[in-house]
Amino acid sequence: MLKIKELGKKILAVTLAAAMLTATGCGSNNTKTTSDSGKNEPTATAAETTPDSSGDNTSDTAMTTISVYRDSFNIGAPDTKQVKAVQDAINAYIGDKINVQIELNDISNSEYKDRANLALANSEIDLLWTANWIETIRTDDLVKQGAVYDLTEKLPNFDIYKAIPEWVWGSSAYNGKNYFIPCYKESAEGYNLMFRKDLVTKYGWDLSTVKTLKDIEPMLEDLKAEGLKYPYLTQKTAMFFRYYLNKFDFFSQDSFIAVDKDQDAVVNTLASPEYAEFATLMGDWAAKGYISEDDVTKATTDTTTQTQDWGISWWTDVPNNAEASTRYKQDVEMVKITDNWKQSNTTLGSTYAIASTCTDAEVDACLKFLGLLYTDTTLADLYTFGIEGTDYTREDGKVKKTDAGLYNHSAWESTSVTALSLEVGEPDNKVEMYTTFNDGAKSSIANGFRFDKSNVDAKYVACQQIFNEFGFTLENGGISPKEVPGVIAEYQKALDGAGFQDILKEAQAQYEEWKKVR
Repeated sequence: MLKIKELGKKILAVTLAAAMLTATGCGSNNTKTTSDSGKNEPTATAAETTPDSSGDNTSDTAMTTISVYRDSFNIGAPDTKQVKAVQDAINAYIGDKINVQIELNDISNSEYKDRANLALANSEIDLLWTANWIETIRTDDLVKQGAVYDLTEKLPNFDIYKAIPEWVWGSSAYNGKNYFIPCYKESAEGYNLMFRKDLVTKYGWDLSTVKTLKDIEPMLEDLKAEGLKYPYLTQKTAMFFRYYLNKFDFFSQDSFIAVDKDQDAVVNTLASPEYAEFATLMGDWAAKGYISEDDVTKATTDTTTQTQDWGISWWTDVPNNAEASTRYKQDVEMVKITDNWKQSNTTLGSTYAIASTCTDAEVDACLKFLGLLYTDTTLADLYTFGIEGTDYTREDGKVKKTDAGLYNHSAWESTSVTALSLEVGEPDNKVEMYTTFNDGAKSSIANGFRFDKSNVDAKYVACQQIFNEFGFTLENGGISPKEVPGVIAEYQKALDGAGFQDILKEAQAQYEEWKKVR
């Protein structure tokens, strides 16, 4: 078992380095000139344009090139030649439709955050993929630092606005302003425990008996005896604010503050019995050999789930959970561990943003590209699956990714599920499944509340850094059960020293004010 300070040093070394890039890289709001960007200036303003069915709502015929950055989750090291081939195929298809060309930058997940931040700092990005959970470049940070374009007035003039339901724009807005174009997928948040199916069969586990986390302990003992490296794989993820959604609305996606749904009030979750319960359980599992130190030190990779080294992990519930078997290249089975909830951030789990340094012509080009991407199956398939015959084939009209495919993305981080071709194994009624999923989710009592941290921003950043030292370790089994109470107390003391009580009071005041118009 690593000591808390040793773990803190390892975790903070990476986090602080990335944070430094963010601090220097995302603050610019300057608009690029023609000489800065080397791209076309607009010939009409947003006020002078009117929407039309083609999505090309400007009268200019000049071609505009945009730089697109996206995170590669399914391939550890993207093949640059194949990415270029996909880029060229996309450009050949869209050029005469919307007068837009793209420069496609497909970047490995391990490098994406730092490289995207650096590119933002150097005004090299026009359109980028991001999310509210991705470290150092998440949606809150981008808005706070003025790094993304306010699209509120432009959006209604483009086809992308009608390509996804109107409620998405309200749910994803910041103080009534739209900075992001969400990928249209599930709009609710919930979590499952995920089991390798071959192990379920081998040991004859009855998954119907699993109602809580503790119920999987006999299974973890089987996996330890088998000699698996990761009986329970945390995927180097702090899970308290995910596993305890039924009790709390973690409006800022931080585990130390939330709305208690029973109390309808903002609370300090570290003082709750649920937090001590979870940290103790994780510490106990680690002491028994169920959780590896690799997860605590972030040594596991995003492709570990594609190996045979793990037995049980977690999965974000989606309308078609069968897609996990495709993503992880092995059959898995799911057990619900939380309900599904509509919350303020559920539309921001995968989204696009346009850099604030873009010219009007570049912004318009990005919106035209997205409008086509979200409505045109040919473009959606190219952008997501790559080139037919190389990266995928078709069986009965459905996409089958090839084993040798050098370009590989998933629907959730690419476009709208309504535009994509179905993949082999996906149900014919997939789109209807998404509608049912979204309509059937519970609405959190705090749905719509978005905490404005402006008055406590520096203190909040400091508390998040303290989480990286204490909270992440506690939630990944880095502290033995007997030491958990003392470390939580130490954690709380460090938070309070950084101004946590001021943050708590500010959030409580804002929430009470919001409740008046809820």
